[in-house]
Amino acid sequence: MLENVLSGYRVIDLTQNVAGPFCTQILGDMGAEVIKIERPGAGDDTRAWPPLFPSGDSATYAALNRNKKSVCIDLDQQAGQALVRQLIGTADVFVHSLKPGSAESRGLGEQALRAAQPGLIYCAISAFGQVGPLRSLPGYDPVMQAFTGIMSVTGNEGDDPVRVGPSVIDLGTGMWAAMGTLAAFLQRNRTGQGACVTASLLETAMSWMSLLTAMFLASGQLPKKMGSAMTSMAPYELFKSADGMVFIAAGNDRLFANACAALDCPELTTDPRFATNAQRTANRKALHEALEQRTQRLPTQEIVARLRRHGAPCSEMHNIAQMIAHEQVQAMQMLKNLPLPNVPEHRAMALPLALDHQRSQQWAPPPELGAHTLEVLQGLGCSDAQIAALREQGVIG
Repeated sequence: MLENVLSGYRVIDLTQNVAGPFCTQILGDMGAEVIKIERPGAGDDTRAWPPLFPSGDSATYAALNRNKKSVCIDLDQQAGQALVRQLIGTADVFVHSLKPGSAESRGLGEQALRAAQPGLIYCAISAFGQVGPLRSLPGYDPVMQAFTGIMSVTGNEGDDPVRVGPSVIDLGTGMWAAMGTLAAFLQRNRTGQGACVTASLLETAMSWMSLLTAMFLASGQLPKKMGSAMTSMAPYELFKSADGMVFIAAGNDRLFANACAALDCPELTTDPRFATNAQRTANRKALHEALEQRTQRLPTQEIVARLRRHGAPCSEMHNIAQMIAHEQVQAMQMLKNLPLPNVPEHRAMALPLALDHQRSQQWAPPPELGAHTLEVLQGLGCSDAQIAALREQGVIG
């Protein structure tokens, strides 16, 4: 079962915002014990990100921090840094999202920790990476969308570049970091040695541009904004219906013929302008107009039913509410009940994979700030008097 994959392993999580917490949530979903280090009094920045539930809980924090324990330690104090090093000494994995150089200044650098603990898997997540002139700069998902040109190809021709809506760079970076951590576990099983895993928002954003970069390197032509369409295939875009919009993805001659049959326009397949995919992409505007003359007369659901009967890939244009209500989504059981202490009706998106046809059953709610500080410090052997002194000094919260 998926929740047993990392059972018995401990992860120290010194990350915040989106990418790092998503990485460690994946590891937690797989059964690892994840101890999240947070700032006393404030915690992860996302705890304050709107929208908030009436209880004051942040939807963003809840979406990224299930299956974790929260421990409040002040990393600006040497005693706090020493506590974190003690915790890392009990762990298999240390994940942080500190800027390059910041971990070293706190005694949490790769070389020092791995010298003391050769089996440690050390995972560093950053904005611009660990090398290069921009390595120490901060960055967020849309910063990387702008830097790598993702925004330059997103939106409609003639309009300003726009941000891709979902946080694909942040979430992708967390996914790569988790994948690298799993690879490091495999290496450790063979060699007994840990590894340093690095992932960055910049590298993730660049990887999402792989196909468009390949096209540019082959043609020398910069890709343009194309709305919902794609350079290399047609029809492959949104079409208006009588009551909404439908995406039709007829990416080869067979699928184009199927789509034309479904929409009662077989004559388009014999039109020399549309005979091949290359000709269809060259005459994209005329093709779009010809197909939309059919689609805009029909209700969305009728178009979708016709296209699916003929084996032509398509989808109605959903919003989030329509998506989560769809019978296919409900059958996949991706959206699961995850009650919060003050939000019993809360639901969250599950890990999008299954092992032996089962999703992870590891499903503990996101922790209250500092909820596990006492438990974890007692596990380190700290006495009640020591814990009281640390609290008095503001080292722990």
